[in-house]
Amino acid sequence: MKVILTGDVKPLGTRGSLVDVKDGYANNYLLRQGLAVVATPGAMKQLEQQQHAKKRKQAEEVANAQDVATQLEQTVIKVSAKAGGNGRLFGTVTNAQVADALHEQIGVTIDRHKIEMKDGIKALGTYPVEIRLGNNIVAKSAVQVVALK
Repeated sequence: MKVILTGDVKPLGTRGSLVDVKDGYANNYLLRQGLAVVATPGAMKQLEQQQHAKKRKQAEEVANAQDVATQLEQTVIKVSAKAGGNGRLFGTVTNAQVADALHEQIGVTIDRHKIEMKDGIKALGTYPVEIRLGNNIVAKSAVQVVALK
C-alpha cells in the first residue's frame, strides 16, 4: 500500500515522503497513529503543491538572506562603549551588543548566536565579524568600537 507520511517515522522516512508499506502496517499503525495518509490522487496532488510551496519559500528565504548579506557587507557597525585613556574598554563588546547595534543602525534583527567574533572585543578599533544568515550564507562585516561620550 502506498502512503504519504504526515510525520517523521524513523525506519521509513521523513514528513511528506511517499513510501510503499505492507497493508497491515499501514492500517494498524501508520493510519491509526496519524503518521500517514493513503496515497490517493488527490493526496498526491496536494503533496506536490506543498513541495512546490516549500521550494518557493526556500528560494525566497535565500534571496532575502543574500540581500541582507550584501547590506551587511557594505555597513560598518558602530558600537559605543566606555573606554579608558589608553583605548582599553571597561568590559567587553559582546555579540549581543553587536546585534543590538545592527538593529538600531540598519533595522535588521539578527540572533546574537549567529554573530561570530574571534574573541571578545576589549579595545577601541575596527574588528571583523562573520554573521551566519542561514542557507550557507555568511556575511563578513566590520565592527567599529568607539568611545562613549
